[in-house]
Amino acid sequence: MRTPLYDWHISRGARMVDFGGWDMPIQYTTITEEHTAVRSAAGLFDVSHMGRLSFGGAGALDLIQHVFTNDTATMKDGQVRYGLVCNERGGIRDDVLVYRWPYGWAMVVNAANREKIVAWIESHRAGRDVQMVDQTLTTAMVAVQGPKAVELCRGLVEADASQLRYYFAVPTRYRGKACVVSRTGYTGEDGFEFFVAADEAVTLWEELIGRGARPCGLGARDTLRLEAAMPLYGHELGEEIDPFQAGLGWAVKPAKGDFVGREALLRRKDDPSLRVRVGLELEGKRIGREGSAVLSGGAEVGRVTSGTFSPTLEKAVAMAYVEPALAAAGTACEVDVRGKAAPAKVVSLPFYRRAK
Repeated sequence: MRTPLYDWHISRGARMVDFGGWDMPIQYTTITEEHTAVRSAAGLFDVSHMGRLSFGGAGALDLIQHVFTNDTATMKDGQVRYGLVCNERGGIRDDVLVYRWPYGWAMVVNAANREKIVAWIESHRAGRDVQMVDQTLTTAMVAVQGPKAVELCRGLVEADASQLRYYFAVPTRYRGKACVVSRTGYTGEDGFEFFVAADEAVTLWEELIGRGARPCGLGARDTLRLEAAMPLYGHELGEEIDPFQAGLGWAVKPAKGDFVGREALLRRKDDPSLRVRVGLELEGKRIGREGSAVLSGGAEVGRVTSGTFSPTLEKAVAMAYVEPALAAAGTACEVDVRGKAAPAKVVSLPFYRRAK
C-alpha cells in the first residue's frame, strides 16, 4: 500500500522499502544525518501507515476496556494513553494508543497489525452498541519531532498546540479543515503528530518543511526509538511476550476489572522462567543485531531483539531478552556478533533521555 505522500517521497529520491505491507521511505540522505536532525532541531516523518480507528456508540468505552490492558475509564477528554492489546494467554497482539474525545474514542495501531486488530476488536464487540470506523486509508498522519518542533509548529493550526501537555491531543483545524494534533511521538523527543484528511497531506508536509523540519525516513525513526528504549512490535513485542517481560507492567491495570488476558497476566507476572527485556552496551563498534545470542559463561542466556550503533551516544547498544538472574544493571555478558563474542554489559533503560 502507499501513503498520500508516496509520490512526494519518490520525487525526492527517497529509498523505499516494504514496511508492514506499505511502501515507506527508509531514508532520504543518510540515517545518521536524519537522526541527528531530530536530536538537534526538528525532523518530519510520514507515519500514515499506522492504523487509525475511531469508535462511537454507548458501548465504546466498555469494548475498549475489554480489549485494552490500561484503564481508559479514568482518562480525561483529549487525553492519550498507551497500552497493550493481549491474547488470552497474556501475549501481546499489539501496543496501541487510545484517545478519548468528548464525542467518542480513537485508537492508533501498528501498520502490520491493523487488519489483525480490527478483526480482533470486531470479534469482541458482541452485542455492544459500538460503531468502529477504520480511517487509515482516508487520512494521513505525520510526526514532527525534535527540540525545535514545538516552536516550528507555532500558528500552524487554529488551536495553540504548544499548550498541550504530553500525551494530550486536540481536535482543531488546519487551513480551515478538520484535523487533530497530538503531543506524542516515537523518538524520545518533544513534538507533535498531526492527523489530516489524505488530500491535505502534501500541503501540510511541505508547509512543515518550509518552516524548517527535515524529512526523515523510518531508518532514523528506528535508531531514535531504540535510543529511547521504545519497544517495536515484531522485535521487542509479540504474541509470546507479555507486558511484564517487556517492562510494560505499568500499562497493565488488573484492578480495573476483567479484560482479555487478565487472568493469564496475573499468573505470568512473577514467573521466574520468563526472560525479561534489558538494555545492553557493547564494547567497541560491533553491533548486536536482532537474533544475536547473549552469552554468559559460554552459555546462551538471551537473544538480542534490536541493535544499532547509537549516533547520539556513539556506542553500540541493543535491547535483548535475558534470564531474570542476569537482568540487573552492570551485569557482564557477551553478544555473539557473527560468531565472535563481543563483551557487553546490562545497562539501565532508556539509553537516551532528552533534557527537560
